[in-house]
Amino acid sequence: MSKPTLVVLAAGMASRYGSMKQIEGFGPNNETIMDYSIYDAIRAGFGKVVFIIREEFVDMFKSIIEPKLGGKIPVEYVFQSLDRFLPEGMEVPAERKKPWGTAHAVLCAKDAVHENFVVINADDFYGKDGFQKAFEFCQTECNDQTYGIIGYTLSKTLSENGTVSRGVCQTDENNNLVAINERTKIYWKGNKVAYEDTDGEHDVDPNSPVSMNFWCFSTGVFALSESIFQKFVKDNSTDPKAEFFIPILGDQFIKEGLGVIKVVPTEAKWFGVTYPQDAPGVKESLNKLIEAGEYPNSLWG
Repeated sequence: MSKPTLVVLAAGMASRYGSMKQIEGFGPNNETIMDYSIYDAIRAGFGKVVFIIREEFVDMFKSIIEPKLGGKIPVEYVFQSLDRFLPEGMEVPAERKKPWGTAHAVLCAKDAVHENFVVINADDFYGKDGFQKAFEFCQTECNDQTYGIIGYTLSKTLSENGTVSRGVCQTDENNNLVAINERTKIYWKGNKVAYEDTDGEHDVDPNSPVSMNFWCFSTGVFALSESIFQKFVKDNSTDPKAEFFIPILGDQFIKEGLGVIKVVPTEAKWFGVTYPQDAPGVKESLNKLIEAGEYPNSLWG
């Protein structure tokens, strides 16, 4: 069986963080969070990395990535642009500036991926165990009727510096995904976790599995994604902020009875840089993992 590919979503605008956090250094030798993900993917057994980026950043991106990864793993670059995969005869709406979303980004990798693959965010730290679980799932279970999502424990994914958005997973008795409930304002409230919506504040189980956009797919997802996306852009052509997210794709896959999405639990602790104030905590967390022997002081030698 072919080794799975790692697809890295790195075309986002980093609006809340205020910089290109995908290429900001947090490790002791200026390693990015993405470097740790790629390191974990290589040692788990992945065979290739595909970066989804914006074309205007390609030279800067390559100048940072290629000196590190040369000879370690094959690398390809894919551009997410607003005109890709639009219905025939449709032009990009004049008001549209924002990318079409994460599921459209994945669709843009269609010609570069020919085997089971995993999708991650560039600016999230997922941990060694998460990549090992994803590799095993791609090798043993993933097919056109069975996709996967690496499920993190909610309490291990929150920021101390403000509210975050999390996709809280609802599963059946077989750990198959039933629904992802998007909670856009979720936070610590003392020792408890709460979220807010239009009906007020609600408690949520801190042990709930959540999606951190760490998905496992077969190549069959591309045809489904293209079909859904073309309807999505027609329905949302007048909304300049509408986004085609991966959970929309997953929801359609389940609702149409095309297969199941397994929630694969991991005990890894997630961390990331949603807010600028998160940066010192990320550096501290990485240093602790290095001191514990999880990673070398210099990732790339």
